[in-house]
Amino acid sequence: MVKEIAQINQLWTDIYYQLRYNHKEKITHQSIRIMQVIQKENEVGIKDIAQEIQVSHNTASEHVKRLLEKEYVFKTRSKVDERKVILKLTDEGTSVLHRHSSLDEEKLEHLLFEKMTDEERQSILDAFTLLKERAEDVHNN
Repeated sequence: MVKEIAQINQLWTDIYYQLRYNHKEKITHQSIRIMQVIQKENEVGIKDIAQEIQVSHNTASEHVKRLLEKEYVFKTRSKVDERKVILKLTDEGTSVLHRHSSLDEEKLEHLLFEKMTDEERQSILDAFTLLKERAEDVHNN
């Protein structure tokens, strides 16, 4: 199993390297991680960011401050508890996050999917769907 895990990691990084977007913005890996937390979790505040990326509240606050200045993130109030400040991605923040954490859709379509059979494309989608479902099980435990 150790060999299979190493192989998955190698394949994953190779796929991302070959199919990634060319980045235009200067942004830290930590900032991308914060933006992913904001996108993927519900009603995220500074405390949640600090816990998720395992830094102090003050450090998380400084990182978020820079994202606010770049206008990648904005603050709003919780609908459940209006005393709680919630972080959300702006449209620009969503675009930046997409370019720094997703595969380039044009490369996927024109360089990869167009050259595959329907069965090959479905096989890839099925495998990624299964991997995502199992990853959700891990995250929820």
